[in-house]
Amino acid sequence: MQSLLPLHALLRHPWIRRLWLRLAYGAVKLFFRLCCQVHIEGSEHIPSQGGVILVSNHISAFDTVLLPYSVLATQGMQIIWAPAKAELFRSRLLGYVLTSLGVFPVRRGQHDRQAMRRMIAHMRTEKMMVFPEGTRSRDGRLHEGKRTVGKLIYAARPVVIPAAIVGTERIIPHLKSLVHGRAPVSVHYGTPVALQHYYAMPDTKETAVAIVQEVMSAIAALLYHASRPVETGSVRPLHARSQGTGHGSSIG
Repeated sequence: MQSLLPLHALLRHPWIRRLWLRLAYGAVKLFFRLCCQVHIEGSEHIPSQGGVILVSNHISAFDTVLLPYSVLATQGMQIIWAPAKAELFRSRLLGYVLTSLGVFPVRRGQHDRQAMRRMIAHMRTEKMMVFPEGTRSRDGRLHEGKRTVGKLIYAARPVVIPAAIVGTERIIPHLKSLVHGRAPVSVHYGTPVALQHYYAMPDTKETAVAIVQEVMSAIAALLYHASRPVETGSVRPLHARSQGTGHGSSIG
């Protein structure tokens, strides 16, 4: 399997790509408005220009849609790049759709150098989202982040914006029982994680671990201060830090 499917010839035209992105965004927006009450807080912390990585907890498959939706809803049409497991690209049709939306495959359990180079490139110049835990949390708790994420951040040195997603695990139960109404879900963004002092350290395993621990601590702090507190696991805030998340906004 190739690490990147080429875009369909039609989608190589910029205006068609913009139209496709707007259609995809419109479909997602309609879904969330019908099924959810979405609250977005702290999006003003996300830089308008690239060289940004959004790091978040991962409790539902809907997280992969909610995170980019929250950025597009508050900052306008743009691509939020995202790595995903290579198995999703086995279907050529699904592969084309994912590729057109900025999703690219990563071979899990392997040292996928091509995917890592691509992630570093996007983190240096554009916006990319990553779930540092590496997979969805089955118990809703925040688990340890992968050392590879720390290594990528060290190499790319982007602006690191932590995010806390709350409530997406309740979307399916609400859909199954319409009496419950729309599911309340929220995304809380925090201030950039201060990592500059780590970049002066040697490029070692210990440095990568320290970086990802700092990132997970920032996510844990956001979860702790979220309006609907979420129990966190082994990752705790390194210290009490105030996250200036503004007044927030509700969509839907």
